[in-house]
Amino acid sequence: MTSPAGDPSHPSAATAPGAAAETTLASPETAPVGPRLDRTGPFVVGDKVQLADAKNRLHTITLKDGGQFHSHRGVLHHDLLIGAEDGTVVEDSQGTRYQALRPLYSDYMLSMPRGAAIIYPKDSAQILMWGDIFPGARVLEAGVGSGGLTTALLRAVGPDGSVHSIERRGEFAEVARENVETYFGGPHPAWTLSLGDFQDTALELAADGPCADRVVLDMLAPWECVDAAATALVSGGVFLAYVATVTQLSRTAEALRDHGEFTEPSAWESFVRPWHLEGLAVRPEHRMNAHTGFLLTARRAAHGVQALTRSRRPAPGSQLAEELAHPDNDGFGGSDTTWTAEDLGERGVTPRKVKRALRDIRQGRDR
Repeated sequence: MTSPAGDPSHPSAATAPGAAAETTLASPETAPVGPRLDRTGPFVVGDKVQLADAKNRLHTITLKDGGQFHSHRGVLHHDLLIGAEDGTVVEDSQGTRYQALRPLYSDYMLSMPRGAAIIYPKDSAQILMWGDIFPGARVLEAGVGSGGLTTALLRAVGPDGSVHSIERRGEFAEVARENVETYFGGPHPAWTLSLGDFQDTALELAADGPCADRVVLDMLAPWECVDAAATALVSGGVFLAYVATVTQLSRTAEALRDHGEFTEPSAWESFVRPWHLEGLAVRPEHRMNAHTGFLLTARRAAHGVQALTRSRRPAPGSQLAEELAHPDNDGFGGSDTTWTAEDLGERGVTPRKVKRALRDIRQGRDR
């Protein structure tokens, strides 16, 4: 979780020596927690295996020598799976058959123990696409939440890239670190996790010049980070923010416009509607993942160059400074009101929930 020594291109390489020792959250000196989950091949001891019966009821187990999976139907011996091919079918002591598959990343993301809320796979996938997260990219991320998006970013940048995650809350950082290391089977060499504010850390990292190809923000007030992101981003880099409400979306867009060196922001949300497929009963499912959040992107113009302002024909009054700052429009546009998570309807995460998430992660490695 620390940067390669002497690599000036790594986002953490520009950190001041004293600050790095105080703010970087290092992984405990422990042995790897198990095999990587993002791989193929026969099952080995320590692998997580997803068992599905004929009614697609799912059970996830961790393989052990001599281990057993007990259900009300019977007992399944782990030794039947160790060395077997991914996708094999096995029977328990009572003849119940199970399809055994290694869980996919989407399965892991939705089931991982969490403190903070996760970014759903539908949004995570679009962040990788529209954020243009490429192999070898240098990514600055804040905040880290429960580590779901961090895992996706690390998979996308590969061993030659780097992800520097910044989190203000130590308990969230600990949950994220445990989830990421569980997925990758140990500390990831391309990942640095720091405690602190994005504004401060990004400016430290960019002390010797732009240090990030992409900035990805999942936080309460991303508009407060626009200046720091502009300093850290290379010319042509991508700024991407994930926000939950329209008011957050508006303030972030106006902050990007006010900065002057970002292209016109683009924003959208996505809905995923699954379908029921059974014989002639082909129809939409009754439930769907509707609104989860908004995505907003903008490109960094060349440093010192003002981006072109898009000409607008409709509603010229919507851009007037006195209207944006009017008390009746508080929360939109150019408002300078300070918000809390409660103002946006977010429920606080209790220490008890974080403690339970950490317990579930650690116990899940052996279940």
